[in-house]
Amino acid sequence: MPTLPWVTPQPPPSEGTTVVMASRFEVRSLRDVPRFFLKSMAAWKQVRSAPGAFGASLVAQPLKRVFFTLSAWESREAVYAFAGTEPHRGIMTALRPTMLSSTFTFWEAPVGELPITWDEAKRRIEEQRGTEAAGQENATP
Repeated sequence: MPTLPWVTPQPPPSEGTTVVMASRFEVRSLRDVPRFFLKSMAAWKQVRSAPGAFGASLVAQPLKRVFFTLSAWESREAVYAFAGTEPHRGIMTALRPTMLSSTFTFWEAPVGELPITWDEAKRRIEEQRGTEAAGQENATP
């Protein structure tokens, strides 16, 4: 599936910063892909009208069982409000058993850099995955 292009639910201010959130989800099996995809479309519809959302995009790699999200927000509070609102909250709960792994990363960027490139988002996701893996290796049993 191609990338769902960057949408701008509400234009950002002409100056200032935005909170960017990128995520990577991997489902356990190919059987889980259609369900994850359908649920992610409901969340995609929700983000298009979410208060504080400056932009969002989605990449699906169904044969790899991997999905990426990229979004920009006016604040972390706006991100958390979106995540805690239905249908997103229920979607997260319903999909938890199908997840093999998930990675989230946040950073601030000037609003003039929107839309954030997928290259930048995936680089930051990989850095976060490396940090998480190093933390697991250093954890004592």
